[in-house]
Amino acid sequence: MDSPIWATLSAAERSTVDGLIRRDHRIAAVARVREAFPAESRPGLYETLDVVAERYRELGQRFERRPTPPLDLTALTEQVEALPGRTVAFEALWDGDSDGWYVDLIALTDAPVAEYRLATVRHGGDLRLFNGAVPPWPEAREAETVGRALAEQFGVPFHFASPDEPDNDAPRWRTSS
Repeated sequence: MDSPIWATLSAAERSTVDGLIRRDHRIAAVARVREAFPAESRPGLYETLDVVAERYRELGQRFERRPTPPLDLTALTEQVEALPGRTVAFEALWDGDSDGWYVDLIALTDAPVAEYRLATVRHGGDLRLFNGAVPPWPEAREAETVGRALAEQFGVPFHFASPDEPDNDAPRWRTSS
């Protein structure tokens, strides 16, 4: 790897960073590289991200988040049937992490009153925002399609308060119904 930042790291630090990358801990790998340098000579965030991305490639891993596999309605139906209590609604919720937005598909039950995450739908990181690939948000479309199919199958409502844009503060089904 042809990087002065990488070349400056000790063999032990490089091994530690590679271990983090093999476990797909990108943020921890970036932090570890930066922390290996004294504060006054610490590489910038973008330069460090480039180094970590290159290490991902050299180790045969993808730096970008992989899309989740398509949701399987049959498997989700079996999952719902195994839940304790009666399913009273399905809900799609936006959430996010350091890689970007995703949608969780949730089953809500009564007796006990609870919610169960059935699946997480991710179709890429937020770098898509910079290259104009979103909106539309394909993870929202997939979660909505499958959520509606589950709701119809179980005869309960489906709720997705913000299908057109990420909003993790959108009203929830239990508080809006």
